[in-house]
Amino acid sequence: MDNTNKFRISLRARLYWSMIAIIVFSFIITGLLAVYHGIEQNDVFNEQRLARKENAIERSLEYFLEQQGGTINRDSLVYEFSDKICELSDVHHLFIVMYNLEGRYEISTNSARMDSLGLPYQMEYSALKQLSTGNQRTVIQKEINDVKYSLVYWYFKGQNGAPIAITNVVYENLESDNNFVEDFLKELGAVYIALFLMAAFSAFLLSRYIVRSLDTIGKKMKQMKLGRQNETLQWESKDEIGALVTEYNRMVQELEKSATKLAVRERESAWRDMARQVAHEIKNPLTPMKLRVQHLQRTWKENPGDFDQRLQLFSVSMIEQIDTLANIASEFSNFANLPQPKREKLDIVQLIRGVLELYSEVPDVTFCVRTYQHAEIFIYADKDQILRVCNNLINNAVQALPKGRKGLVDIAIRPSARGVVMRFNDNGVGIDDSHRQKIFVPNFTTKSTGSGLGLVMVKNIMEHNNGDVGFWSKSGKGASFYLLFRNAKDDLLEN
Repeated sequence: MDNTNKFRISLRARLYWSMIAIIVFSFIITGLLAVYHGIEQNDVFNEQRLARKENAIERSLEYFLEQQGGTINRDSLVYEFSDKICELSDVHHLFIVMYNLEGRYEISTNSARMDSLGLPYQMEYSALKQLSTGNQRTVIQKEINDVKYSLVYWYFKGQNGAPIAITNVVYENLESDNNFVEDFLKELGAVYIALFLMAAFSAFLLSRYIVRSLDTIGKKMKQMKLGRQNETLQWESKDEIGALVTEYNRMVQELEKSATKLAVRERESAWRDMARQVAHEIKNPLTPMKLRVQHLQRTWKENPGDFDQRLQLFSVSMIEQIDTLANIASEFSNFANLPQPKREKLDIVQLIRGVLELYSEVPDVTFCVRTYQHAEIFIYADKDQILRVCNNLINNAVQALPKGRKGLVDIAIRPSARGVVMRFNDNGVGIDDSHRQKIFVPNFTTKSTGSGLGLVMVKNIMEHNNGDVGFWSKSGKGASFYLLFRNAKDDLLEN
């Protein structure tokens, strides 16, 4: 088996799984974007929260300084702000440290907490440099005991704008709640499953809808045959399938027109061929008839003594030629107007034996009938038409014998599950391979005389009597013709 056919996937399956793949891909992308957005929102939340707290602390310190007269001695910084930064730390839940302008530790809300956080008593050089070079504030990210902190530094200034100290706020970055994220993902997964099931069912219906329409068109195309009425399709939507249906209907109409034209041409061609054949067959006897008449005229003028004898020979010859013309006319008439068969119960064994009695005087030919231990075998057919079939096949078998060869015509009859099979076998010259396709074609003959309608008539008679005809032959070894008289309408020829 061809691997391409073995693993071929139907269009409906490809459509369905393509839709499923798109849905799954979109769900994955949406889920990743949701998680990423959650992380981004957490960072934005921390930044905004830190900014609010930082702003609140800065304003509180400025207000406190304003209450103290707008300025303060740097040496009294510890004394004046110890309680205030503790108060602010409690309110905002932040750890606050104050450094002098050189970056040395001055005061914090809790010195023990200072040590536990591992905060330096001397500011980091990078932070101090950023402030000293004109930055309004600087932020340093630091991880302490697996906890992320943001350390914010800015100058605490008096009302005259001169720096008094460096304020440091230690903010613990709030991480997303793992339970919250897990619950969110569970809820998102449940929604995704529900959406996936609905989308899968919708994809199934949609793929079936699309393919069903194409299947209908495909079945109609398979049923399309030349010479019969082909049905058109109806499609209301003006979509791509509608365009395909419109093209199919146009093709059906064109096919019907072509079939009608072809049938007319075939009939005209058949009648032209038939007319040419009739004319040809009639001209063949007319030529010798004309010559004999002219010869008789010359003989009459000469008035020989044996004129009566010559007249007698002339009469015999003319009668033979007239009989030939009559036979030609009868053959063409029978071929053109084959009567409807009058079926009756026939003993085919008895019928063929009666036919062979007419050929008993044929020299150097032996006729044999075999019935396979059946004394009587019955068929239902038109007797006169079957006689014509048998006569034609026996005549062909006798005429196929080459000179000097003793002929044998073997006729075998046997019943079968399909009906009755009758075989005519001869040991003549057989049928050449180049003639096999033309054996049942009108006007075809390998003989020097004849109309070429004998086997065509045999085929037509057998088909009219619910039968069939076939043959087997080997050039130079004889031929076998088979007749099948069917019991059932749909039986085939049995070789």
